[in-house]
Amino acid sequence: MSTRPVAHWIHAHPQADSFNSLLFREGVEALSRDYDVVTSDLYRQGFDPVLAARDFGDPLGRPGNVVDLMGEVFAEGRVPDDVAEEQRRLAAADLIVLQFPLWWYGPPAILKGWFDRVLTNGFAYGPNDPETGLPLRYGDGLLSGRRALVIVTAGEDDRSIGSRGISGDIDQLLFPLTHGTLWYTGIEPLDLHVVHDADGLDADDVERETARLLARLDGVVDEVPSRPYRRLKDGDYRGTRALRADLLPGRTDLDIHRIR
Repeated sequence: MSTRPVAHWIHAHPQADSFNSLLFREGVEALSRDYDVVTSDLYRQGFDPVLAARDFGDPLGRPGNVVDLMGEVFAEGRVPDDVAEEQRRLAAADLIVLQFPLWWYGPPAILKGWFDRVLTNGFAYGPNDPETGLPLRYGDGLLSGRRALVIVTAGEDDRSIGSRGISGDIDQLLFPLTHGTLWYTGIEPLDLHVVHDADGLDADDVERETARLLARLDGVVDEVPSRPYRRLKDGDYRGTRALRADLLPGRTDLDIHRIR
């Protein structure tokens, strides 16, 4: 049995001859030097992103709260086969790689649907901490102990999706993913890996960006985030779900939820 760490690489791009697919192939090969890598190529495997009656435990559907129904299905071992396989891969991973193009300022629908169906109550989140009474979320979800590298290609340059860009800062745009999805379930997101102007790269640019990703992957086994998020349990949100008034008073930007 291998004693190497495991990486689960989730890829979401529909074209096999795309720049994204090139990065996927080259990246998996490079990461395999340090990790046992399993992959979910969502378009190639035909993953169905639509949350439907089958996910609630009845082919015809049944009434009730969606979160509760999916929790019951997981607890009873009746998760659909395609979801069960994705959960198995994710549960075994030390590192999760999420790779996708930025479409309408977020991930493609197939990846959003993967989150909807795979990160279920009972698997990724659910109970409260018996000691504090707080939900096991925001740094302490059921998937804690794992790290994630998000690789995103964007058609815009680093100014338009920069800190003062017309399209909004990329870290803020992907806050629902890095904080509201990954950190919520306990997965610690590393700094984003962004490829700008991805629609207009020439051959030299492609070679440069591929090499930049491979260099990042070469050191990812020891990498930590430069600006980690605050944990719910550490008291910074004591008494409310808003940051305490004495911390960074007057600020309302999303960066207040990071520790510098």
